[in-house]
Amino acid sequence: MLSADTAAALADAGILWEPQPGDRFAISSAELTGDLFWISDLTIEVHHYQDETVLGFNGTTEWALDSVPLDKAVWLPREDQLRELIGDRLVALQREREGWSVRYVHSVGGAEAVALHTDPEEAYAAALLAIAGGLP
Repeated sequence: MLSADTAAALADAGILWEPQPGDRFAISSAELTGDLFWISDLTIEVHHYQDETVLGFNGTTEWALDSVPLDKAVWLPREDQLRELIGDRLVALQREREGWSVRYVHSVGGAEAVALHTDPEEAYAAALLAIAGGLP
């Protein structure tokens, strides 16, 4: 699973989040550090108002929260979502002795590059950050 720091780096790199059921997220708050949430039609729903999107907490599961503005939530994309964001630049995911390597095309028409991490989601995220930020 992605770390909160990696998720924040993706947001800072301009990776946009359109909240959907099944998405997981953390809330930028010292009191909720380490807590993860999942959007579900039963407990946490996305509400769109005129100028704001909020994540509404229903029922008693998270009784202390009514809603959270989207800018206070940090999306933790899943492996499949990261693959989709990399798109046709993704070449392969391979298990290596050191962890997982993601081979990807760094820029359109460019050379292949490799991102390596012990967690496949972190490897995908490193590749996506390199693509988004122009890093090698």
